[in-house]
Amino acid sequence: MIKDEEKQIAPAMRASMADYLSPQVRAIKPSGIRRFFDLASGRKDIITLGVGEPDFVTPWHVREACVYALEMGKTQYTSNAGTPELREEIGYYLHSQFDVTYDPGKEIIVTVGGSEAIDLALRALIAPGDEILVPEPCYISYSPITSLSGGVPVGVETFAKDQFKLTAESLRASITPRSKVLILCYPSNPTGGIMTYEDWLPIAKVVEENDLIVISDEIYAELTYGTKHVSFAAMPGMKDRTILVSGFSKSFAMTGWRIGYACGHPDLISAMLKIHQYTVMCASNMAQVAALEALRNGMEEKNRMVESYNQRRRLVVHGFREIGLQCHEPQGAFYAFPSIAGFGLTSEEFATGLLNDQKVAAVPGDVFGLGGEGHLRCSYATSVTLITEAIERIGLYVRKLKGE
Repeated sequence: MIKDEEKQIAPAMRASMADYLSPQVRAIKPSGIRRFFDLASGRKDIITLGVGEPDFVTPWHVREACVYALEMGKTQYTSNAGTPELREEIGYYLHSQFDVTYDPGKEIIVTVGGSEAIDLALRALIAPGDEILVPEPCYISYSPITSLSGGVPVGVETFAKDQFKLTAESLRASITPRSKVLILCYPSNPTGGIMTYEDWLPIAKVVEENDLIVISDEIYAELTYGTKHVSFAAMPGMKDRTILVSGFSKSFAMTGWRIGYACGHPDLISAMLKIHQYTVMCASNMAQVAALEALRNGMEEKNRMVESYNQRRRLVVHGFREIGLQCHEPQGAFYAFPSIAGFGLTSEEFATGLLNDQKVAAVPGDVFGLGGEGHLRCSYATSVTLITEAIERIGLYVRKLKGE
């Protein structure tokens, strides 16, 4: 029987269930991209330029390979690092396409999308208080994952006048004795900016001089227009300093399959593998079968998708300029990042007004960090018909704001 004095010792429940959460989780804001997507969800006549997802369906032969694998009973775990066949094919693909060479047995890990690969890399590298350099505007997950891992994200602003390229001067100005990791995302989400070999040379020099490790998110590597993607890992002396992250979501229209990979020095990959073993065990067996088929037999469809994106890219840039919005020409990915500065509205106010007035959903640029305010991210991974209609509606909204 519990005595009265023992009852009094029991602590009272905290005022709110949120009080039980970790400070890092409480501090993280919900995704600004998803918030605008949710606002548009279920509403009639909304044209969504918000979510970065191909409007293509995964090629049939890739889906068929998965169906056949299921019929053959391939429903077990695979090796933690991924099937040997897929890792070998990834190694061959990266060597043939981007001139980087990795040992499939020691330097490649298959992950649950590129997002898990980024998470694994940051958790494997960060000690409490380490500073992680993040060129911005950028993909919104880098800074929250850094904070969850005990690191300190440090934004490095890029500018439209430089085509949103990272410069050595900006990078140097952001480095402190606590700087440890540089995260790169080129081709860029959200700006569509790219980096050439000549652009990378001074960045590689700064990385070496300051003993940095690089996480290079190259998920849009296949989606470049007029020039071939240059992997940072292929730069002289940078392979061992770089964890290359990529996947199948964007180039092969396989977002829902959640299949990605990371490549790097064996010591870094083995550290990431330890975390991977304890969190997800392995990527889906069936998704790995589909990814293997995509690499072996999916290049023709991939190239057709890229050409379609290129057509839409030209349409979007021309359309924005015609309605009076400045827009640098994106050379990669499938995003345009037009400027909406000069209307006396914040990016969020402009995007909210556009959604309510003209039923077009785009993402306010400020959610992507430094340099994003005054812009909208508009995905052109949608049909030409919808893009044309969206630009017409945005033009109506712009004229209304101008009082025309």
